[in-house]
Amino acid sequence: MDSIESDRILAAARTLHWQRSRRLSFGLLLIWALVTFGGTFFARELSFSFFGWPFSFWLAAQGAVLLYCALIAYYAYAMRKLDKALFDQAKKSSMAAASASG
Repeated sequence: MDSIESDRILAAARTLHWQRSRRLSFGLLLIWALVTFGGTFFARELSFSFFGWPFSFWLAAQGAVLLYCALIAYYAYAMRKLDKALFDQAKKSSMAAASASG
């Protein structure tokens, strides 16, 4: 494997990483928007009791905040996994280029 092919593989890996990162961000932002605006919009219809409180109150006071924390934790986990995959690909590519040149 020559250096040009190695660079091409690494560029493709970076492009794939960026696409997956954007898709993940868009999906999590969509969940955030649905919870934030959907919970507010349908608050009157959410009038059943949940642990002794109206569900709309519980959702605004506790549930949404817990979901936001879960979204942040999942984003950190998923991005760590994506970054590790890119790092591994770059490492393989550089090792293959070094072995081909030397």
